[in-house]
Amino acid sequence: MFRWLLVSWAANAVVLALTGWLLSGVTFHGSAWAVIFAAAVFGVLNTILKPILKLVTLPFAILTLGLVWFFVSMFTLWLTVILVPDFAINGFWNYVWATIIIWVVNVVIDAVLRRGDETSALATV
Repeated sequence: MFRWLLVSWAANAVVLALTGWLLSGVTFHGSAWAVIFAAAVFGVLNTILKPILKLVTLPFAILTLGLVWFFVSMFTLWLTVILVPDFAINGFWNYVWATIIIWVVNVVIDAVLRRGDETSALATV
């Protein structure tokens, strides 16, 4: 559990830093601590708040074929910006692109980590 938490935190930090590097409207004001703190806040919001919001918005997700969950992800990113002083995203389209980048990179990281877990599980059998 603790290992997963550290890996998740590090992955969020990498994803957020990459997003800041790719998009000029996403800034950490040159602070590595802001990236680390934002990753922690983003991770907590995604672990606790996002599942609750997905459950609440389930009827809308059915009607919109899941599109509303994109806005749930954007909302958690917005809350992270609100809670972390040195983290800023300027403009709606930067939120959209940041959410897409974070989603794509997290899918890749998740696939790599799952593949690594499967091979280590097979080695112990």
